[in-house]
Amino acid sequence: MERNTVLLVNEHDEELMEMDKLDAHRQGLLHRAFSIFIFNNRGQLLLQQRAPHKYHGGSLWTNTCCSHPQLGECVVDSARQRLEFEMGLSADLEQIYFFIYHSPVENGLVEHELDHVLVGFSDISPQPNPDEVNDFKWMDPDEIEIWMLNRPQDFTVWFKEAFPVLMKTLSVKLLQ
Repeated sequence: MERNTVLLVNEHDEELMEMDKLDAHRQGLLHRAFSIFIFNNRGQLLLQQRAPHKYHGGSLWTNTCCSHPQLGECVVDSARQRLEFEMGLSADLEQIYFFIYHSPVENGLVEHELDHVLVGFSDISPQPNPDEVNDFKWMDPDEIEIWMLNRPQDFTVWFKEAFPVLMKTLSVKLLQ
């Protein structure tokens, strides 16, 4: 399930064209992505440590799963497939929000994504794909926040953007 292309989009998430993934990252072009956050019944978030050989973000900690939907794919359907491929999990996913970020990363690449944030729940132990995932752990959100404050270099750029906003968004939803 290798994804070698991305969908370039505008700020309104309207598709512009398909492009080679590395070329889009070299040029820093805005493209569609998704980030999945799986929680268990104790409120812990499933984190993954990316495989060391990833073209960027290798060995960094991040949300449960992330990738790029392909041409003709619904974001949620694509996310479900990728969750199964990377983490060996299936879960119902709900899209919570999306955000745009632009950040240089290693190897001369630039992440410029319109990132759809999806949440799901599972108590199943993941069976990660070793080509994608080096390690995983369930953690309380408060512990993750402390870790991020003390060692931000341990995390992917998109996780550092998405996680605090997601936690605030979920807190507001719980109060309603």
